[in-house]
Amino acid sequence: MDLTQPTTENVSYMINQIKEKLRMVNVDAMKSENFSTSNYEDLHYIYEMVMKRETITPNEMQAIVAELGSLRE
Repeated sequence: MDLTQPTTENVSYMINQIKEKLRMVNVDAMKSENFSTSNYEDLHYIYEMVMKRETITPNEMQAIVAELGSLRE
């Protein structure tokens, strides 16, 4: 998958991967439909950061979720 292209499919893929990695309980709050390609670079940065990490602390998770929330439309 070529995540360098800002497509709705890539947005959906990245959101789903982030939710899975963070083991989010309230997955309805992070529906991929709520994100657009206009913030693609920021979303891609968060995706790469989350995927590189072996573990994520609760404080980091809270910050990531807050940042994702600010990208929602």
